[in-house]
Amino acid sequence: MARFRKRAGAVALGPSEHQLTIFERLETFTRRAEAPSPSRPALRLFLCVLSLMGLGMLLQASHAATTLSPADYKSEVTQQAIYRLLGVGAILICARIGPQGLRRFLPALVVGVVIALICVWVPGIGEARNGSARWVLLPFVNRTFQPSELARIVMVLWVADRCTRLGPRLLDLRQGVGPVLGIGLFVMALIGAETDLGGALLFFLCFVSTLYIGGARFMHSAGSAIGIGGAAFVVGVTFFDYIRKRVDVFLGVSENAQASDAVRALGSGQYFGVGLGHGGFRNSGIPYQDSDYIFAMIGEELGLVGTLLTLGLILAFVWFSLRMVLTIRNRYLALSSFGLLLSVSVQAMLHMQVVTGLAPPKGMTLPFLSDGGTSLIVSSIAVGLALGAARRTEEDSPETT
Repeated sequence: MARFRKRAGAVALGPSEHQLTIFERLETFTRRAEAPSPSRPALRLFLCVLSLMGLGMLLQASHAATTLSPADYKSEVTQQAIYRLLGVGAILICARIGPQGLRRFLPALVVGVVIALICVWVPGIGEARNGSARWVLLPFVNRTFQPSELARIVMVLWVADRCTRLGPRLLDLRQGVGPVLGIGLFVMALIGAETDLGGALLFFLCFVSTLYIGGARFMHSAGSAIGIGGAAFVVGVTFFDYIRKRVDVFLGVSENAQASDAVRALGSGQYFGVGLGHGGFRNSGIPYQDSDYIFAMIGEELGLVGTLLTLGLILAFVWFSLRMVLTIRNRYLALSSFGLLLSVSVQAMLHMQVVTGLAPPKGMTLPFLSDGGTSLIVSSIAVGLALGAARRTEEDSPETT
């Protein structure tokens, strides 16, 4: 594959040695940052996640204190603390398992997430909120989760596995990349049918990016993504009112009070903000300020300092993710880590773009900061699996598959 090359000084392992180490395109931007071992960037990545979780806990507790009754406040803070403890636990457990531990179960997991995506429409199992059928009820625990979040992780692992197993055959449209893209499009259609436009977009971006980095031709991966995305955009704007209204708000044809207030709140905090808990938009103007628009709350209450701190933590997450991925020598593990960490990074960027008015409203949370147990746990699983790939690299000798 053109996107993998042999590291200088590595032991020759035969015809597949050019697939051993790192992504050539990413190396162009991060060559100087490459570390000999993934342990250091992995540790720093983990610390970034813990910092984001801590900041998120502070924001959620502050929001609950001014919007809920004392009894509900205690319950909400306890729940948020439990979510974050579960998130840390998920990271540690998944770091022990790693993508390699799930590889043999991937066919069953793909079937499972497809069934779960269909179950959102089944009465008594699926639950609709605000006109969107995105949630499935979990038995015995009286909780819900979004199958689309889990589908993103499973399908990234699956496409990484297919890229590794197909090898040069991935360049063949009929026997290689074609069937892989077809299954990805099917899952994306199931997510889009839930009226989860942002989730479908995020899923397909991560899927196609992993496919391209894994060795697919540009026209087969990125080219098809542009074509299919453009066609989906035209169909959505033409036949679905909720998509057309969001695009109209983004283009300035119409005004949405929620989006406008988010931009105003973000810029109203000036340098140091009005103070945590003193935001004027908490109880009026911006619904879901603790989840879909939490970056606006940061800007209003913590000011420019708070927004730069948040942005710095996210950029540090991206930076250490790249450094760690570039040190993973196993092709499947490297592709898996790339796709998993890309999903968290892109989700964060899309959230901030929506709040700043650079993208249409999508209803997307900010990883590790926003309210929402499914998002936090799934993001933690993604990071944990990626750390597991780094751990495997630290323990094992170089492999090709």
